[in-house]
Amino acid sequence: MDLDRHDFELDKLVEKIKANDNRLVALQIPEGLKMQALEMMDSIEDESGARVILAADPCYGACDLVHDKMQMMGVELVAHMGHSQMNIDSGMPTHFIPVTYDGDPELNPVLSLLESHRAIAQSRLEAVSEQSDMDEETAKERFLDAVGRVAPLTGIKLGLVGSIQHLHLLEEFKGRLEKAGFEVEIPVGGDRLTFPGQVLGCNYSGDDPSIGHYLFLGSGDFHPIGLVLHTGKPLAMLDPYSGDATEMSLERIERILRQRFGLINSVDEANSFGILIGEKPGQMRRNLAIRMKRLLEKHGRKGYLLALDHISPDLIDFYPVDAYVNTACPRIAIDDSVRYAKPLITPYELEVALGEKKWETGYQFDEIP
Repeated sequence: MDLDRHDFELDKLVEKIKANDNRLVALQIPEGLKMQALEMMDSIEDESGARVILAADPCYGACDLVHDKMQMMGVELVAHMGHSQMNIDSGMPTHFIPVTYDGDPELNPVLSLLESHRAIAQSRLEAVSEQSDMDEETAKERFLDAVGRVAPLTGIKLGLVGSIQHLHLLEEFKGRLEKAGFEVEIPVGGDRLTFPGQVLGCNYSGDDPSIGHYLFLGSGDFHPIGLVLHTGKPLAMLDPYSGDATEMSLERIERILRQRFGLINSVDEANSFGILIGEKPGQMRRNLAIRMKRLLEKHGRKGYLLALDHISPDLIDFYPVDAYVNTACPRIAIDDSVRYAKPLITPYELEVALGEKKWETGYQFDEIP
């Protein structure tokens, strides 16, 4: 990453610190930006006169807040960088800084992918109109999306989304895409999402039946994988850092689904499960964890509720259980399952393993509303 091209909005933060006469400030930064942390601390202290504490533990999102610990240290303001505010109460004054990047990638490299994806959406839309002429089984086969759901479309719009650092590009790219002949929508999600077009690793609530395919502005695979698993729609990616255009191919999604189905099968004979509860404020799904425990008891299995702030193999692999169910951040089960010595599955996957839901009706991505 070219960090010189990121806007950390330190001037706005300094103004806020001065206006509130804050004496002790905490800085929380995601992993990819921590190399700049000490330089930022110097700048903030020099310009504001306040003392700055770096919350140096790993930070994975706006759901990952450290306010209880900072309050005990006497911190008056937390500056949280690289994420936007969620619908959770931080418990103390917080200044969220999105950290934008000024990259402006060329559109041409991704156009051929978008055209092919629009054709896929068009074929699905036409299949919907032909439903009345088919028997039920044929219709279902024609309507299946990329993750096996019966999900007819009502349109073939291009959904334009991105990660927080690149959302400022969406309106400009919407105009460029419309000039290229696409009907474009920047979807608006639920309360967990602050900005139009924003997607999180745990929430894709802006999806709509009128959207037939997507373009994601950002880097990395986690958001694209989650978006396709959630929507079942074709997805192209344009990386503002490198300018590269790629797609989240259906072949890759099929490989992921085969891996998930293999994990479901692997817990078929499991008798004891560790049910992971995330202690981070935006990941704490206690009620879901308790529901999973009751479900296991209904089927004569044992479930142990394990609460952790940070979940990693070295913190759970030694427990004498047969498998784990993750109710914390959804990316732990999808991204990191291969790191664990025992099967790590989602709540939906446990329901399938116990016969409460059917795999044949289509995969359900774990989402935090």
